[in-house]
Amino acid sequence: MQTNTPPRAEFLPIDKLRPFKNHPFRVKDDAEMDQLVFSILTQGLLTPIVVRKTDTEEYEVISGHRRLRACQKAGIETVPALIYSMDRDAAIIALVDSNLHREHLLPSEKAFAYRMKMEAMSHQGKTCGQVGHKSRDFLSDDESGRQIQRYIRLTYLIPEILQMVDEQKIALTPAVELSYLTESEQRDLLETMESEDCTPSLSQSQQLKKLSQSGVLSMDRILELLQQPKANQGEKLRFDLKDIRHYFPKNYTTERIQKTILQLLEKFERNWKRRSLDER
Repeated sequence: MQTNTPPRAEFLPIDKLRPFKNHPFRVKDDAEMDQLVFSILTQGLLTPIVVRKTDTEEYEVISGHRRLRACQKAGIETVPALIYSMDRDAAIIALVDSNLHREHLLPSEKAFAYRMKMEAMSHQGKTCGQVGHKSRDFLSDDESGRQIQRYIRLTYLIPEILQMVDEQKIALTPAVELSYLTESEQRDLLETMESEDCTPSLSQSQQLKKLSQSGVLSMDRILELLQQPKANQGEKLRFDLKDIRHYFPKNYTTERIQKTILQLLEKFERNWKRRSLDER
């Protein structure tokens, strides 16, 4: 964390700490949280929470929202903290930089994090570019300006469609195209997706964007587009995640559940072939 003023280390009452306002990173009460609570109860909080002093007698958390939640669940009353003196824009940049390295960040978390950092840097007089993407390279050491531009576009999606991106029901590239639809057009699209039980392909999303920009996108045109057969479209077997989630550990991600199911199917196939040979 870069700042000209060194931090001050103190033990702070936990009831004086507040989550950073509108921060995009989710804090989940999952199996990993339970493990963190257990670690804190047995070993204490090993890494101080990074905060900044607000205009009141409270402190705003910059890094350590999961640790703060775990300490609250563990009943800890005071926590070690590093107190930095910085304004909100500097704090936003530090907040984003300290969280972007986390694994399993959702597209929506990255989207709003990059947008927050871009706006904070703009307030500081640092160019981030509204059209060109090269200057956005300064927002991240790991992702290109073009990719960051795609993520920021996701912030223009309505919450329901953005959630579908997080749930991997809609891929990133089609979602970027859909972000150019107006809010009312996105609502019409959402209603059509629910009634038809489908999502638009990249080609369909591009067509929807063109129709929107031409001012001729209507509910009928959306329905007509989504009812068109997709390339390489075949019969699909669908599962609702909520129907199978209870079969897996709480800390399993969607990707890990899918991988496990495929591994089990491969094992089933081997056993079935072996039995078939034995019966001959």
